[in-house]
Amino acid sequence: MRRHSAQLTHHPAVLPWLGANFWSRTGGPLMWRDYDPKTVREELGVLREHGLTMTRSFFYWPDFHPAPHRVDEELCVRFRDFLDAHTEAGMGTIPTFIVGHMSGENWDPAWRGGRDLYEDVWLVGRQAWFVSQMTRRFKDHPAVTGWLITNEMPGYGRVYQVDPPSSDVVTAWAQAMCNAVRAAGGTQPVSLGDGAWGIEVTGRDNGFSLRETAEYVDFVGPHIYRSDTDRVRQHHRAAFECELAAVTGAPVVLEEFGVSTDTVSAENAAVYYRQTLHNSLLGGATGWIAWNNTDYDDLWDQSPYDHHPFEMHFGITDSTGAPKTPLLELDSFADVLRRVDFPRCRRADTGAALVVPAFLERDYPYSRPADRPLIFTSLHQAYAAARAADLPVGFLREADGLDGDVSLYLLPSTRQLTTRTRRALERRARDGATVYLSFCSGEHPGTRGPWFDGLDALFGVELQLSYGVAEPIEDDTLVMTFTEDIGPLTAGDTLRFPVAGNEDSRAYLPVVPRGARVVATDAHGRPALLVHETGRGRTVLATYPLEHMAARTARVNPEQTHRLYAALAELAGADRAVTVDTPYVGADVLVHEDGRRFVWLISQSAEPLTVRPAADGELRDLMTGEPVTDVGLDAYGVRILELGEAEAGDRN
Repeated sequence: MRRHSAQLTHHPAVLPWLGANFWSRTGGPLMWRDYDPKTVREELGVLREHGLTMTRSFFYWPDFHPAPHRVDEELCVRFRDFLDAHTEAGMGTIPTFIVGHMSGENWDPAWRGGRDLYEDVWLVGRQAWFVSQMTRRFKDHPAVTGWLITNEMPGYGRVYQVDPPSSDVVTAWAQAMCNAVRAAGGTQPVSLGDGAWGIEVTGRDNGFSLRETAEYVDFVGPHIYRSDTDRVRQHHRAAFECELAAVTGAPVVLEEFGVSTDTVSAENAAVYYRQTLHNSLLGGATGWIAWNNTDYDDLWDQSPYDHHPFEMHFGITDSTGAPKTPLLELDSFADVLRRVDFPRCRRADTGAALVVPAFLERDYPYSRPADRPLIFTSLHQAYAAARAADLPVGFLREADGLDGDVSLYLLPSTRQLTTRTRRALERRARDGATVYLSFCSGEHPGTRGPWFDGLDALFGVELQLSYGVAEPIEDDTLVMTFTEDIGPLTAGDTLRFPVAGNEDSRAYLPVVPRGARVVATDAHGRPALLVHETGRGRTVLATYPLEHMAARTARVNPEQTHRLYAALAELAGADRAVTVDTPYVGADVLVHEDGRRFVWLISQSAEPLTVRPAADGELRDLMTGEPVTDVGLDAYGVRILELGEAEAGDRN
């Protein structure tokens, strides 16, 4: 299976995009009122010295569009100087048009008058006019490398009201805005700047559908600021959402991410940047724009900083322009991108896939939005477990069918499947694939149990559920004891899993085998894992919601699902080019178009580690080319190696 790796190609001098969202420290969102060309050039110079190639810039809407039919020409002169400063520094920028939301506050032009941003025809026309006016003015400037229509429009529109806009309305608005860029002569890539917070990624419908707007945009730009109760899941959060955001096949640019050093230490800010950058690269992102370029200590009495004071310190430089630890991580990351010639790399193919249920993004009749958080969190936890197993996974959307050359299908804590998918999975198993599903009863009492047909036949069991009754898990820890070998797991091995969930989801599936083999039991002797051989392949059923229970547990990773996934990969013949004998280090591979392979080793350990990776070739130091056997990793560290061809019969 080919994993998503799409890249922008239009402006090689500043690609891949690696930059920062930019407000000058002299004014924040009000920088254009008292524009300081010298300070701007100093700020850009620091970014460029540390490997950054571009910025994202903003037309603060109340200032640039002070009247319905007028653009502030003096501010446009200042913005042109801002573009010139980028050219002088050898950088590009992505101007953002409709900037009415920024850093915890919304600002309207004085003339808006409460009109609806999406459905008021006059106001939509004024937005499109402004977009076209700014495009005409700056489309030919060499510093312009892309366009964004808004900054987080869902936070400026009606998403927080009872009636968020429909996708039809938002898509029509997006079409009008993007068409305004093209009609005005803008040829650079364009996207919406909405944050990719819509239903295909988050399971929450805010009107912004990646599928519906795909016709009009050239890339997708997630904004990631979410938090978690588990550090490993947190480190993989941006990568996971980038994987989901790739639903249309467009390039994925991590358009906003970052941390305020009012909320974390300098050391932990560096860790977050390091982990987010490298993991999102392995998650298919091909551009990165940090939030944001500088701190704003001198603006403490100016909105939004007076009421959102932590917003003053998201900078990758401090308020004097000195680099902070995140900028040093960006500099190091830029060096890696150069050394591997990243624009000519793609992620290695994989034989394993996480199946994304259609119920995450489709509003089927009488389906419940309450099911979607369970789908999202179970997939997220499964993604972290796959990383711990050194198992590269692609994402297959049930809504798009299950096409693809895949030998292992993972359906973590999956309650809902359509009839077509149920039958497709059975065909895949008969044709030689391994299909794994862990049972989940759901997190609400409505129609408890599996919401798909023929579980018995698919998995070779007879379920023993009583109608409407969740069979409670009474143990605090699930102890799964293997009764026969399955991959590297041997008879007598035990896996231990945390038990969590509410009264509906903290439940197991009582079954008796009817053709399946029980390969592991729980502490009460009941079937916990069953394998059903069918045709040339097999299905595997876990009777406990392993991933859901872990997802509802704090500080749980690495938990032992990774051992099960590694066993399933071996059973299915899903290749793992590089493996490490500890779940604290994940391995994955990028492939250059000339055939070179590069290995990423990313540690989730708070302590330094030395590991000895096993690979299907010779590992070499990226800098010296010398063979490498033992690899040292700092706490939460990253190492990149080159993977050469294996000697006949060898596996290091």
